[in-house]
Amino acid sequence: MEEKKGFFRRLAEGLSKTRDNIVAGIDNIFSGFSSIDDDFYEEIEETLVMGDLGINATTAIIEKLKAAVKENHITEPEECKRYLIESIKQQMDVGETAYEFENRTSVVLVIGVNGVGKTTSVGKLAGKLKDQNKKVILAAADTFRAAAGEQLAEWANRAGVEIISGQDGSDPAAVVYDAVAAAKARHADVLLCDTAGRLHNKKNLMNELGKINRILEKEYPEAFRETLVVLDGTTGQNALSQAREFAEVADITGIILTKLDGTAKGGIAIAIQSELGIPVKYIGVGESIDDLQKFDADQFVNALFLQKDSE
Repeated sequence: MEEKKGFFRRLAEGLSKTRDNIVAGIDNIFSGFSSIDDDFYEEIEETLVMGDLGINATTAIIEKLKAAVKENHITEPEECKRYLIESIKQQMDVGETAYEFENRTSVVLVIGVNGVGKTTSVGKLAGKLKDQNKKVILAAADTFRAAAGEQLAEWANRAGVEIISGQDGSDPAAVVYDAVAAAKARHADVLLCDTAGRLHNKKNLMNELGKINRILEKEYPEAFRETLVVLDGTTGQNALSQAREFAEVADITGIILTKLDGTAKGGIAIAIQSELGIPVKYIGVGESIDDLQKFDADQFVNALFLQKDSE
């Protein structure tokens, strides 16, 4: 529980700029309007869109809010706040099956462009799984970026898990092939693969992922598959378009959203889920291994609106 409490505090601190960006505006609307009318909804809508929540999510949130207002015969703008918060939470809920891979023998591919914190996220995820007493093997299949393998080896060391790597510039699929053999031989629970993310050359990326997928299908058909994209929360709408591009080349099952501390664009977490139908499964708010946590809609929205954590 201590870690969770600490994380809620860090999340609330990390989201302070987003809070100033979104919540302050909404509070002004609640206190500035005397009645609930079209202008009132329009102002809220504008504030949410400007806060990076995106058109789809905002429209869905406003529709739910209108329904709740009608159903509960609410006349005071101030009373809307609770329903608005509830509506945002519903919009973001990832559901119980989001972490199915933890309970199965699984392969998790992690992709993302350079600089988003991908290798670090793989390392932190390995540490989290190890803490759950899972046997984890890391595959350093991002052979394109020179330092990626060394960086991952450092994380593997820190997390106390085994790592399989090849030479710089070697074939990523060959590394995955070796890693699968190791995972089977050592009865690993999770094989975690750090793969390249060269979006500017989509054709290469598609070929590479296609090759890796064929190896996994042939050599490890019994493994449950998860493909996570790492996105940098500070880039806002740009993160959303990156997610969209990755979804064109791979079957994405979830998002890891990093660097949410100190950005005003935290609303992007809500937009991604809504616009792409891909859940945010992990969020990062700092450098330490505990700063990557499973995404919890209640916790996130409570931290955003500075309500007490529901724990």
